[in-house]
Amino acid sequence: MPNYRMIAIDLDDTLLTKDLTISPRTKEYIRRVREAGVHVTLATGRMYQSALPYARELALNLPLITYQGALVKETVSGEELLHLPLPLDLAREVISQIAPHFHTNVYVDDTLYVEKLTPEAVQYGRVCGVVPHPVGDLLKFLDRAPTKVLAVGKENELNILREQMQRYFGSALHITKSKPHFLEFSHPLATKGHALDMLARRWGLRADQVIAIGDSDNDLEMLDYAGLGVVMGNARPEVQARADYITRSNDEDGVAEVIARFVLAE
Repeated sequence: MPNYRMIAIDLDDTLLTKDLTISPRTKEYIRRVREAGVHVTLATGRMYQSALPYARELALNLPLITYQGALVKETVSGEELLHLPLPLDLAREVISQIAPHFHTNVYVDDTLYVEKLTPEAVQYGRVCGVVPHPVGDLLKFLDRAPTKVLAVGKENELNILREQMQRYFGSALHITKSKPHFLEFSHPLATKGHALDMLARRWGLRADQVIAIGDSDNDLEMLDYAGLGVVMGNARPEVQARADYITRSNDEDGVAEVIARFVLAE
């Protein structure tokens, strides 16, 4: 069995159960694998301030991969190891195209800004444990490069928007979905795979010593990068098709099963 030395775990629909908690069994296996000397980190599309409470709950001390990889930041010192904001001119162009039609989130300095407190903004803040700040016209507000821009909408409408925006912006942006109703725009190198590669190198590890666990489109780059790309049983078929291994669902301790099977050899 390969000698895996690092595990990167997505949060929503992967580590977290449907009630947004970490199961006791999964916590125990993460504790055990860390005690065995394996590095564990979170790799999420969420904001750093949204991911940090879960990292503290698990007593993780590795930098966290947040905003799809646009921000990698230490859990203890708060030191930024990597920040790849969306260029201001491109961010403003994205906002001008999506804000008239979709609820839009803009993230600056790990703070969430919205035009107004729509139901989407309130729900997003509740689920992610953050406070949305209404600022009115986002184009008038935004005067520096944001970490990320996100559109909230119906799945089919966002699918159409994604195709349109990918044709328009090409490789100038990284465009992905973290959930069926979230379409995210970021720096072209702001991927979980790029960030995970940076962290692995920091600890002198190769890709084949890394496990990545996720469930959605925004996990694909890190699944492709890692020596073992694991997809949750609750993921969609098109994401499962990219997996080296499909584990149980997020409500069936799928993360714990991966650790037990591939690291602790139980």
